[in-house]
Amino acid sequence: MNKRGPFRRPLWALCLCGGLGSVVPRSSLAAQEQSVIEQLAPVLAAEDARDFQPDLFRRALVAPDSLVRRTAALGAGRIGDLGATELVVPLLSDPDTTVRAAAAFALGLLRDTAAIQPLVERLTGLPAIDAITAAEAVTALAKIGGPASGEFFGGVLGGKVVLSQDDPAPATLRVLAESWRLGADAPVTELLPFMDDTATGSRLSAVYSLGRLHAPEAANRLLLVLRDQEAYIRSLAARALTRSYVESAKLAPSTVAKLLVRATDDPSAQVRVAALRSLETYKDSTLTPKLVPMLDDALAGVPVQAAEALGELGGAEAAKGLARAALGKGTFALRRTALVALAHADRAAFEQAAARWRASADWSDRAAAAEGSAVAGPGQSPGFLADRDGRVVAAGLQAWSDRVEGPDASLLAAARPLLAHRDAAVRSVAADVVARAADPGDLPALVRMYQATGRDSFPEAALSALNAILAIRRTGPAAETRVDREFLQGSTRPGDYLIRRWAEEKWPEAAARWGPSRPIATGRSLQDYRDLARRYLVAPDSVARPHVVIDTQGRGPIEIELLGPDAPLTVDNFLRLVDRRFFDRNRWHRVVPTFVVQDGDPRGDGFGSPGGAIRDEINPNRYEAPVLGMALSGPDTGMSQWFINLSAQPHLDGTYTVFGKVVNGTGTLPRISQGDVIRTIARK
Repeated sequence: MNKRGPFRRPLWALCLCGGLGSVVPRSSLAAQEQSVIEQLAPVLAAEDARDFQPDLFRRALVAPDSLVRRTAALGAGRIGDLGATELVVPLLSDPDTTVRAAAAFALGLLRDTAAIQPLVERLTGLPAIDAITAAEAVTALAKIGGPASGEFFGGVLGGKVVLSQDDPAPATLRVLAESWRLGADAPVTELLPFMDDTATGSRLSAVYSLGRLHAPEAANRLLLVLRDQEAYIRSLAARALTRSYVESAKLAPSTVAKLLVRATDDPSAQVRVAALRSLETYKDSTLTPKLVPMLDDALAGVPVQAAEALGELGGAEAAKGLARAALGKGTFALRRTALVALAHADRAAFEQAAARWRASADWSDRAAAAEGSAVAGPGQSPGFLADRDGRVVAAGLQAWSDRVEGPDASLLAAARPLLAHRDAAVRSVAADVVARAADPGDLPALVRMYQATGRDSFPEAALSALNAILAIRRTGPAAETRVDREFLQGSTRPGDYLIRRWAEEKWPEAAARWGPSRPIATGRSLQDYRDLARRYLVAPDSVARPHVVIDTQGRGPIEIELLGPDAPLTVDNFLRLVDRRFFDRNRWHRVVPTFVVQDGDPRGDGFGSPGGAIRDEINPNRYEAPVLGMALSGPDTGMSQWFINLSAQPHLDGTYTVFGKVVNGTGTLPRISQGDVIRTIARK
């Protein structure tokens, strides 16, 4: 606990004077620490406000203290202003390893093609950079992407480009692992031989990248990978072999489906779940007899995934098994998934099973019935629209809108009155439906809806209203004039920067009227940032890396170490909510087998928040072992919802802030099921 992290040097030290050690006076140490804090605070403030100040960063990036340089490099990358590139590139040659690695990572966040050549030169030139920086430089090139990065990756894998590290294996492994980010520029031909590599890491990385790329050339080899000795690699192959991919590779779907059915008997639950996910894309009811028994699998996530697959595959045996599960005594997650899946498989059987759910006093039961009703066919005026709980209405309306395309007349008729619903989630979904019609007649109701969103604790309803208004505006010159006259000209500057950012991205005229989204008014003073720097950046780990314990009813505790040095604002926000007991008695509202468990929504339906948003603090920590990540609906939209990954998820790296890691209780994670109650989250 008292060991300092790898990215910070101690502010206490012994000075060597004339070969003899002498202790630095306490007053001098305090002065040094305060000096560093004074340099860090404005950098944290600028990063939080997303305000790139060239002079500030120019000074901070050459500061004597490596912690200041590292923090400034990460801050510049997170702000995302390309003007930072020329300031960060020189740090690739910084004498401090942690600064070099942070600079490479920051260039990946900036995604500026101007950084490609400097990154390549550091990877191939002398003096050679360390392995950590080399790996981050490779990732940065993958994030920047483009033909130049693809050519470099192909050259490394094909032996035409020589990396200058004494041991190039770690950087080469990262090339394999990150190639999927390059899309059409990925070196597929050079990746293929590594699928047979004897080194597990190389084989895994190649399979992962080729599976994510859906490369037809890899399909035959993926069939062989289903027999790999490593369970995780087998799961990657199983997950990749969807029907659309198999058909693109001109393989026989029936043959591949049989191999996937065989994979559902794999000893690894991760492989079984992956095979089920792919099998559901085959829409073949002849597969169901072998899958129905999986509704009784011992691991919680497998029956849930089996139920979902059976709903998509259909057939009489599937319907029978799903009806039994929906009315059985299994977990809520299994019963709920089985009910909705039954709506896919057999409408009559669903209606019979749903009666008990619709009569429940628990809103989540009625929401499941509403979702199933929408899937089975809601009719002209489904009963869930009148439910007393907005979460039920939103669930049913969302499922209905997912089921039909375009401006469906019945769906529109149901959605229009809901633009004035008291529940913001209902209004958001309703406006998304109304946007499909782009009918000028809906403009007054949409304007009223937008004007009423000021009291909402989340911005989705406002954004949905704006999207619908903009859709009307785009229907022609007359509509454009009307929207500008009846809405835009009378609108005031939104206080939420997310709404102003939306305007910058989608509606230039609104952005011109409302002003820029940056700098963001964070509500913090410079002293607040000094306190954050003192608590999380220069403090010992016993302070900067506090531990919390998540206690789930009937499942057991999970201990988390929070990563203050890597995400100080995110950790501070999380701890404030913990101290308010915000998470106590919440339910795990989202559980995806072998993927994530998610909490932080007091509503329990995915829309909930205490209000406001914090900025992302993307950092080099990876979603390998279970870690704590901030859930988002877009960049810089996090607040209270967070998740823990249940298995390695490389595609989440560099997109969602990692701000904690599981240090005890990993065995509890696979047992968590949707709807389980979190008794408490408390500091340890």
